[in-house]
Amino acid sequence: MGAIETNHWHDANQQYLMRALGLVREALERHGAGTGRSVAGDTPPSAEPGVTEKMSDQAAEVFPTTSALEVLVKTLGLSPFERDVLLLCAGVELDSSFAALCAKQQGDPLRPYPTFSLALAALPGPHWSALTPAAPLRYWRLIEVGGSGSALTVSPLRIDERILHYLTGINHLDERLTGFVEPVAVAAGLVPSHRSLAERIAVTWSRAVGTRPLPAVQLCGAEESTQRAIAAMACAMLGLNLFGMPAPGIPLETRERTALIRLWERESALSASALLLECREPESSDLLREHAIERMIEETRGTLILSGRGRRQAEGRVMITFDVSKAGTGEQRTLWQCGLGRTAQSLNGATERLAAQFNLNTSAIRTVCAEALSRQTDGATRSSNDLEKTLWDACRIQSRPRLDDLAQRIESVATWEDLVLPEPQKQILHEIAIHVRQRGKVYEVWGFAAKGSRGLGISALFTGASGTGKTMAAEVLANELRLDLYHVDLSQVVSKYIGETEKNLRRVFEAAEGGGAILLFDEADALFGKRSEVKDSHDRYANIEVSYLLQRMESYRGLAILTTNLKEALDHAFLRRIRFVVPFPFPDAAQRAEIWKRIFPAGTPVESMAIDQLARLNVAGGNIRNIALHAAFLAAHSQKPVRMEHLLSAARNEYAKLEKPLTEAEIGGWV
Repeated sequence: MGAIETNHWHDANQQYLMRALGLVREALERHGAGTGRSVAGDTPPSAEPGVTEKMSDQAAEVFPTTSALEVLVKTLGLSPFERDVLLLCAGVELDSSFAALCAKQQGDPLRPYPTFSLALAALPGPHWSALTPAAPLRYWRLIEVGGSGSALTVSPLRIDERILHYLTGINHLDERLTGFVEPVAVAAGLVPSHRSLAERIAVTWSRAVGTRPLPAVQLCGAEESTQRAIAAMACAMLGLNLFGMPAPGIPLETRERTALIRLWERESALSASALLLECREPESSDLLREHAIERMIEETRGTLILSGRGRRQAEGRVMITFDVSKAGTGEQRTLWQCGLGRTAQSLNGATERLAAQFNLNTSAIRTVCAEALSRQTDGATRSSNDLEKTLWDACRIQSRPRLDDLAQRIESVATWEDLVLPEPQKQILHEIAIHVRQRGKVYEVWGFAAKGSRGLGISALFTGASGTGKTMAAEVLANELRLDLYHVDLSQVVSKYIGETEKNLRRVFEAAEGGGAILLFDEADALFGKRSEVKDSHDRYANIEVSYLLQRMESYRGLAILTTNLKEALDHAFLRRIRFVVPFPFPDAAQRAEIWKRIFPAGTPVESMAIDQLARLNVAGGNIRNIALHAAFLAAHSQKPVRMEHLLSAARNEYAKLEKPLTEAEIGGWV
C-alpha cells in the first residue's frame, strides 16, 4: 500500500474500532439499567450474536472490511462473545469511561476492570467454554487473567499489549520474541537457479493450501546465506514476511518452548509470517538440543522452513526437501559482470578468472565489486591490472573468516629463487601451477566438468625427508598463484570418536571451497595411511574415513597438497587418485652450496663465508636454515658480522638436536 492508502486504512480502522467499542459500552450500560440480559449463560452461544455483530449495513459500508479486529477474529477463531470480551478489555485501555463503568456494574469502586463474571452477565451469547485454557482468548494469550488466588470469574482481565497495538493498527514484533527471531530481508537479484528454487517452494505451498499444517520445507546445503535468500524470496512471492530463528536459541525446557511456539504461532497468524528455523551443524552432539529441534518442528503449526546441512525427519509433519548449491560458474561470471558494470569490459577476461578460482555467493561477489569500484573511484587503483589485483585479494579476504577458525594460514613469501630442487621436480611444480590457472578453461569452456565432477580436484603429494623443501614448495606455489595457503593441523582433525574425523574434514574442505585456498596436510601418512584389513568396527570406520577423504579430494575445487616422509605408508588407492607426486630428494653437496648462497637475506652482514666448507654439512635445507638463523643471533649478540665461528657453534647445536655426530670431515678447517 502507498502512504495515502495506508493512512486511509489506519483512519478507517480506528473509526471501526471505536464504533465496536461503543457498542460494547452500550451493552454494559443496558445491563446496568436492567434492560439487557442479566443472567449469564441463559442463551446458547449460537442463538444470539455479539453486540459488535449488530453493526448496521450502512455502518459496515463506512468502515473497512479488513479491519484489524475482523482479521484477528477470523484468523484466531473467536466466537462473537469472545470478540466482545476482548473488546471489553481493550475498552479499559482505550476509553476512560470503561473503567468507571466496569466498577459501577460490579458494584465495587475497587473493581474498575473487566471480569469473566461481568462479561457473562452483560454481553450477549455467553458461553462458559470461553473461559477455558483451550479456548482462543487464553490459548492465544489474547487476555491475561490476574488476581492470583481469586476465583477465575472474578479475576481481573487485561488485554495483551501486543494484541492491543494490533487492534489499533500498529503491527510490530511481540517484544517477547525479541532475541528468538529476527526479520530476514529479501535479497535483490537471485541468480536464475536460486530464483527457480524459490518459485518451486512457493508453488509447493500454493498447492497445499488448506492442508494443516502446511508441509515444512527444508533447504539442505552448506551455504547459509544462500538458503536465507531463497527462503525470503519464496515467502515474498506469497506475500509472507520471514523471520529467522537459530536452532540453538530454542528453549530446552518444555514449558518455555511451548510458550515460545504459542507466541510465534500467534505472531505468524497476525502478521502473515513464516519461520526459518536455522539448524546449523552443532560443534558437538547434543541430544537435548536435537530433541528440542524435533519438538519445535512437530509442534509449530505455521508456515515453516528449515535450513541446514542434512535432512531431518518429523513424525507428525510432511517434510519437502530441496538441495541448495552455490551459483554455478556461469552464474557467478554473470554476477561479476553485473557487479562491475562497464568496468568489466576493460579487465581482459578477469571475470572469467575470478569465477573459475573463487566460489563466492551472491552477497560476497557484490561486496567485493562495491569495494573494488570504490577504491577505483578514490584513485587507489589506477589501471585494469591494479583493479584485478584488488578484486583478487578482496576475494581471498572474503573467504578467510570461515577457514581461519579451522586451519593455520601461512603467509607465503618464498619464491622460485628460494627453492633449490633438481630441474624435474621444479618442472612438476610449474605444471601444478598451470593446472590451477587453466582449470576454468579446461573444465568449463572445454567441457571436462560436464563429464562428471570426479577427478577434477587438483592434488599433489610431496614426499621426502624432513627439511627437504616440501613446505617451502607449497609456499612458492601459493605465492605464484596469489592464493592463501592453510596448514591443516591433523591433531585437530583426527578424532577417536566415530564419524568426527569425516565431519572435521568436511568443514575444512567446505570452508576452503569459497576461495580455492591451497590446503597443506603435513605428515599426511598419519591420516591417509594404508587401509587396514577389517578385523573390528574400528577398522571399518577407519577405512570409511580414508574413503571419504578420497571422494572429497576428487571434488575439491582448489589445490590440496599432502606431505609425507613415508610414501610407502600411503594407501595405493589413494596414490592412484593423486594427480602429481613430487619426490623431494635429500640435497647433494652442490645443492647444499646453492642453499647456503641464498640462505642469508641481503641485509645480513656476513664475512669470510666459505660456501664449499659449509656445503660439507650433510643436512637438509630446513636444518641449514636453522643453522643460519642461530648463527645470525650469535653474531648479533657479539655485534659482529656472521662468521664461520658463529656457524660452527650453530652447527654443533643443530647436530646435537638431531642426535647426530658432527664429523671432522664436515667441519675440518672451518676456523
